[in-house]
Amino acid sequence: QVQMAESGGGLVQAGGSLRLSCAASGRTFSGYAMGWFRQHPGQERDFVAAISWSGTNTHYADSVKGQFTISRDDANTAVYLKMNNLKPEDTAVYYCNAVWDSNYGIQKGSWGQGTQVTVSS
Repeated sequence: QVQMAESGGGLVQAGGSLRLSCAASGRTFSGYAMGWFRQHPGQERDFVAAISWSGTNTHYADSVKGQFTISRDDANTAVYLKMNNLKPEDTAVYYCNAVWDSNYGIQKGSWGQGTQVTVSS
């Protein structure tokens, strides 16, 4: 089974930026829509952003529109989440996964370890 590996998280002050990366062990993301999700402490995992298999379409949760940008590299070996103007409420563990074309909010594969993002006020 494909194993996702997220990286790029860390501690940042409010107003700062981070770029998260996601790679899959042993394969590419070619042909798959990809998404980012996040899980706040003690809460369910929520959808954050998705990008179509072609990279031409993107979709965002209302809470991050205009603040986060999802992208993928041309070789389909990595998916990124650029996060600007970070706020304390963005503190969460962030995960990536393949998602269904018909519903970007539902993941296809198993979850990786995620990457922790902590935003201090």
